[in-house]
Amino acid sequence: MRSLSFSKHTSIFKTPGGTSRGVLSTKDSWILRLTDSASQGITGIGEVSVIEGLSMDLPGKMEEMLNWLVKHINLPQVEIAQQLSDFPAIRFGLECSEIDLAAGGKQFLFDTPFTRGEAPIPINGLIWMGNFDEMRIRIIEKLNEGYRCIKIKVGAIDFEQELELIRKIRSEFSADEIEIRVDANGGFTPENAAHRLEQLARYALHSIEQPIRQHQYAEMAKLCALNILPIALDEELIGVHNLDDRKMLLDTIQPQYIILKPSLVGGFKDSDEWIRLATERNIGWWATSALETNIGLNAIAQWTSSHNVILPQGLGTGQLFSNNFESHLEIRKGELWATGASI
Repeated sequence: MRSLSFSKHTSIFKTPGGTSRGVLSTKDSWILRLTDSASQGITGIGEVSVIEGLSMDLPGKMEEMLNWLVKHINLPQVEIAQQLSDFPAIRFGLECSEIDLAAGGKQFLFDTPFTRGEAPIPINGLIWMGNFDEMRIRIIEKLNEGYRCIKIKVGAIDFEQELELIRKIRSEFSADEIEIRVDANGGFTPENAAHRLEQLARYALHSIEQPIRQHQYAEMAKLCALNILPIALDEELIGVHNLDDRKMLLDTIQPQYIILKPSLVGGFKDSDEWIRLATERNIGWWATSALETNIGLNAIAQWTSSHNVILPQGLGTGQLFSNNFESHLEIRKGELWATGASI
């Protein structure tokens, strides 16, 4: 018989994080602890992480559904999955706790060269939104820390200022020296997106994430077909759980890349299915964390390493919080290294 418990954890940002959905100073997670009567005291740990306004999971319903799960954890998995169909973050947390429990409860979920400390995962340096001077300082810091791929969130300040920031970076560092990705978080409109992509494309950018809001398939397909700048779908994948719907989305939009956030798309099995579908269509992909604590970040990093990735991944958010859990993940010169079990 299995037994499940959970506790709420509110992460506090060291510096408020600016996004196109506003400024974040705190973020809630729920930590799951799963045991089995046959596991001799071993506990599997998982994190349920939500971002209000982005996650499909409804924050007001989280504890109600978690309490349901505690009471019904021994139902057949298919019944649990049906009940959690609208709660991808809970599915992710439960999946992580199950994998951890089966692997011995040491937060050693996947056996790879990365988890053994033998090889790193390349990552991008995330530049949070801010005013022009703040973002410029952050970019210089990332370059001095050894990053060779940076991701800049755009949409918080005047677009012309953001262009000027990127122009200045390119005047000092070529595309061979530093790869630049930008993330619009759906901040452009179908009317201005093509023109803005043309302006951005002057600076040899790697790609742009989610230039317009999700669920505008025809408009997004047009932008991808123009091939002005490689487009990566991010928020577009949230809430698309049916296999046929996933195929239809990729076949209709035909993006250059997709971005996988396991806690937003339903976990590792769902992410693996997205990867399979994308690979069949010659669509590239990379994974990113989504403001999880070190518990969730550790799990996502280990899963990512099981895919032998080459592209820089978005796994550098573990340093954001002042009250994070202990971690044995380290960033060294723009690469993520594992130094042991995290919990």
